[in-house]
Amino acid sequence: MASDWQDMRLGDFLTLQRGFDLPKKDRIEGPCPVIASTGPVGTHNHAMVSGPGVVIGRSGSLGGGQYIREDFWPLNTTLCVKDFKGNLPLFCYYLIKSIDFTQFNVGSGVPTLNRNHIHPLPIHVPPLPQQKPIAHILGSLDDKIELNRRMNETLETMAGAIFKSWFVDFDPVRAKAEGRDPLSACGHAQAGGLPKEIAELFPDSFEDSELGKVPKGWEVMTIGEVAEFAYGKALKASNRKPGDVPVFGSNGPVGLHNKALVKGPGIVVGRKGNPGIVTWSYKDFFPIDTTFYVKRTGVISSLNYLFYALKAQDLPSLSADSAVPGLNRKLAYMSNILVPSEKVLTAFDEQIDPLFHKINADDKESETLTSLRDTLLPKLISGELRVPDAEKFLEEAVV
Repeated sequence: MASDWQDMRLGDFLTLQRGFDLPKKDRIEGPCPVIASTGPVGTHNHAMVSGPGVVIGRSGSLGGGQYIREDFWPLNTTLCVKDFKGNLPLFCYYLIKSIDFTQFNVGSGVPTLNRNHIHPLPIHVPPLPQQKPIAHILGSLDDKIELNRRMNETLETMAGAIFKSWFVDFDPVRAKAEGRDPLSACGHAQAGGLPKEIAELFPDSFEDSELGKVPKGWEVMTIGEVAEFAYGKALKASNRKPGDVPVFGSNGPVGLHNKALVKGPGIVVGRKGNPGIVTWSYKDFFPIDTTFYVKRTGVISSLNYLFYALKAQDLPSLSADSAVPGLNRKLAYMSNILVPSEKVLTAFDEQIDPLFHKINADDKESETLTSLRDTLLPKLISGELRVPDAEKFLEEAVV
């Protein structure tokens, strides 16, 4: 362990203060994020704290740690660093993230953190010159994770735009019906046009249907004819075994397990709690009993299309009237859905599959980087692992 590291109390290294009241009715939309104990909850037109800053949960959700780069407004459910006392803010962020503040809970009902109870906490910290490379290593991992997240948001937007252009706005059909060139007037919004071989697959006119005007030759069927909403299976958090299989609840992933119930890729639909929420799993997965998972009947070959078509449905409005909101499967089955031609669906998959493959690859890389960061964080912050050893460890792990 480094000899120039010092033992001190947390309050001697930095000063925490309680956040500030700002009810929703008093917020004016602006450039400054409003930070609650669990993360950003909106914006305001001016800030109370200059960035970069560090925030932890004070009430409701304790600890955690958030690093805010810009000027911000921390709510009174948080504690924020008032004075870094000459230390590197990013290092302070990782130091705080390494501490389990739940042990200092003083709330009888709502979990609550008192700064006067955590300021005396003993810590072992390096001087500023050593804080910088430690923060750089951990920050580089988080930056890449964030870059992957933003990249995936862009890819998801691209995929959604193609679906909307082809199957909601009917841009290729509309262009052909109006005598315009679909190669440049419609279709693939991110590429500036639609390839000729794809444009030729679309009809050049519309016909009446239960959904209004739809491309000629395309069918309108019910969801029940094209898909089955199968029930998920109960799996309490206490019964989950360590593994890498995502467990899906009604609003998306809720944890991991060592065994899958359904082979991926697949579609999950919220059944109870968050009815009608449609999510995607690239991997084999385990949908719990608050969900349905989608089985195709063979009418629609493209799982990609079915995913976006179900997302476009107003399934949350089909909830059964009960204490716990639940999706009425019978009503969902009666809803109409458009079934394009097989050739168009094949072309759609050819456009979407590469985007989804990239999203999946980015997610896998982020999982690896997150595991590396979580392994290195306590070792670097405590001084157990020196920076050169951490850099060597990263090189070997990434390769």
